Amino acid sequence: MFRFGTGGWRDIIGDGFTKKNIQLLAAAMCVKMKREGLADKGIVMGYDRRFLSKETMRWCGQVFAAAGITASLVNKSSPTPLIMFYVMRHNLPYGMMITASHNPAIYNGIKVFTEGGRDADVTVTGEIEKIAESIDPDTIEEMDYDKAVAAGLIREIYPINEYLDDILEKINVKAIREANLRVAFDPMFGVSEVPLQILLLTTRCDVDMLHNTHDALFGGRMPAPNAATMRQLSTRVMDYRFQIGIATDGDADRLGVIDDTGHYLHANDILVLLYYYMLRYRGEKGAVVRNIATTHMLDRVAERFGQDCYEVPVGFKYISAKMQETDALIGGESSGGLTVRGHINGKDGIYAAMLLVEMIAVTGRKLSEMFEEIRRECGEIHMEERSYHFSLEKKQALRELLFTEKQLPVFTEEIDHISYLDGVKVYFKNGGWVIARFSGTEPLLRIFSEMSTADEAAAVCRLFETFLGIIQDPQ
Repeated sequence: MFRFGTGGWRDIIGDGFTKKNIQLLAAAMCVKMKREGLADKGIVMGYDRRFLSKETMRWCGQVFAAAGITASLVNKSSPTPLIMFYVMRHNLPYGMMITASHNPAIYNGIKVFTEGGRDADVTVTGEIEKIAESIDPDTIEEMDYDKAVAAGLIREIYPINEYLDDILEKINVKAIREANLRVAFDPMFGVSEVPLQILLLTTRCDVDMLHNTHDALFGGRMPAPNAATMRQLSTRVMDYRFQIGIATDGDADRLGVIDDTGHYLHANDILVLLYYYMLRYRGEKGAVVRNIATTHMLDRVAERFGQDCYEVPVGFKYISAKMQETDALIGGESSGGLTVRGHINGKDGIYAAMLLVEMIAVTGRKLSEMFEEIRRECGEIHMEERSYHFSLEKKQALRELLFTEKQLPVFTEEIDHISYLDGVKVYFKNGGWVIARFSGTEPLLRIFSEMSTADEAAAVCRLFETFLGIIQDPQ
């Protein structure tokens, strides 16, 4: 049986991620669509470059075909944002993407999207799980793939052009073309290689690429853009004086950036840069939505321009829902995903990358200069992030301590209030904060703290981990 987390269903290949569970999920989707009277609308599916991703998409397509539901299958590995865009643009009720995003190569998974191209919320995923529990896996039917294609129940498509054209309409192509920018690009062996390269070349950027071949093992690394995995890109930027280094995760919904000095920009920094750019230089208006573990520098930028900042639980479905409710300008999370009003209702590392390129072109400023400008206007804060693996017994003990007994360390800072919206977050009166929460996609406890100095943030994290009796994972 499968179980959804905050970023879809993800499991270890051959353990939980099996053909039996894959087709069980597809069969549950068929039942759900028929119950809702949506079977005639069809479904779209895509896949990334992971092991078994293409086969998984085809196995699902065969189940939909046997149920008489037309499945449009993107016949080349593609970014997750493309599938979300297609669901939205073609008014489909559902879409599915075969990916485990930035998880290690031993994982694969499936993301489900609902009307408007949104991440399926807990109500939808809970219903899918409940339906699956009522299905006998041995009774699931599948149609021969070639027969399904001949019958028109499986359609092979590749709608990359409409997705790319939509992005080109939303960015300042003229400014980028005139800027003669030099960009180092690392798709991390993932699916952004073709679409982002096309966009950069179309806007006349000089592009140098790393890790752009198809490698289902992602070069032995996690396909997650962070300081450790982007060291080679940082060196390339410094050695050849590129204005920006861009990396995307395995399914291209998350973004990593190296600035002109070779410095790794955290996802928080990217969010702050883009929000500030859109308010000050694009002259746009609107709130920002962030999750509970994302930088409060966004609150400061919003206040600086007379806008609001909204806080939601972790999970991009909460961000997109709040953005729709408030007509917010931008929304994102510290793990690297963001979206902008008027684009898709989910994360898109490709579009975000092109906005950053536009920012450099329009302002004529280096990334490092832009961030210094923001610090001068809004002040400076520092975040510390730590992750901890644990045994099942330890997890249960930690849950009991934090969420049943509601025990916390004795902090040196004065507490303003405490929230249990998602994990436990302590807000200090000095403006700092700390949160402890279990990951929804990996067996990890995460502790984040943001304070006025890096030393203060690290000290708060150490206090929390000592109280919980846990040891930080090696970097």
